Order: sequence, then structure tokens, then C-alpha cells
Amino acid sequence: MMRTYIKEFATYPDVTVMIIIFMLCAGFTVPNALQLYTWIAFGAGMLTYATSEYMVHRFLFHIKTPSNPFLLKTIKRLHYDHHVDPNDLKLLFLPLWFSLPGFVIYTMIVYGITSSIALATAFATGLVLYFLYYEWKHYIAHKPIKPRTAFGRNIKKHHLLHHFKNENYWYGVTHMTIDKTLGTFKENDEVEKSATAKNLEERVL
Repeated sequence: MMRTYIKEFATYPDVTVMIIIFMLCAGFTVPNALQLYTWIAFGAGMLTYATSEYMVHRFLFHIKTPSNPFLLKTIKRLHYDHHVDPNDLKLLFLPLWFSLPGFVIYTMIVYGITSSIALATAFATGLVLYFLYYEWKHYIAHKPIKPRTAFGRNIKKHHLLHHFKNENYWYGVTHMTIDKTLGTFKENDEVEKSATAKNLEERVL
């Protein structure tokens, strides 16, 4: 059964493209694997996405409902509709038109700072790898898969609480570090059920 889920995940077009991009970036990074700065850049890429997953989710995907029709349509595709139907595979994964420009901008900033293609590529490798990890954990959260570790089960539990209990908490998908730092982590019994968890458009902010 797990093979079926892995196949479904890896063959979803947007995920497949990101896997190919990761392999290309890794191919350029591996020859420099013995250099310390390669690993620092790689780690910085992973840390960047680990941080942005919370920031983007909370401050962009949960913005006040836009009045502009184009912006509303955009944010509905990116996140609002995912809350309406959390298990719809087409709404589960981030679209390439959103993810790729951000990765390019991040990588160009690193290149601008370091003037090194090798370090920028190592950064991109870490960035894309963590993104794929994020997409996998998000996929697991919405599929009838029981994570093997207590950490994984805890992450899944709180992500589902975000969808079905209260959308104002538990923004982390791969970790709860920033939730706990910024006060958006609570235990289940500490939070009231929200009437708008499945309809973000109707929130009053």
C-alpha cells in the first residue's frame, strides 16, 4: 500500500518536476561535497524553507480575504480551497508557478551575496530538498497513513487540527518550532473550535 502512495506522490506532475530539479542541482553540488561551505550553503537552503513554510502559510496563505477578484482567485487556488477540500490532490501540492519563482529569487540572492555558482547551487539543493520533504509530510497528513515515529504522528495530528479545529493555530507542516516561538501552538483542549476552519473566505479579521 505504501508503494502506491509513494508512486502517487512522486508522479504528481508538479512534484515530479521538483524531483528532477533537485536531482539536477544535486548533480552539480555533489562534486563539491568535501568543501565545508557547500554544506553550510546546503543547510542554509534547508533552513530557509523550514522557516518560510510557516511564514508563507500564516502571513500569505491566511491573509484577509482579498476584494480584488484576481487576488482572490489566486489565494483560493493556493490555499483557501485546500481548506474547503483538504484531501483534493490538485489542491494539496503547491503549483509550480508559485514555487519556482520563489526558489529562483532565493537562489539569486545567495549568488548575489557569494558570487559563487557552486554555493548558490548547493543552497538551491537544500532548498528544494526541504520543499520535497514539506510536500511529502503534507501529503502524509492528508492520507490514511500512520507515521512511524511519535514526532511524525504529532505533526500530522496538529496539522489536521489546523484544518478541522481552528485555522488560527498550528501553521507548521514539518515542525512546530516557530508555532511554539510565536504563540500559535496550543494543545487541542486549549483551543475553541472555529466556525471558519473550512471556509477562510468568511473569516472576520
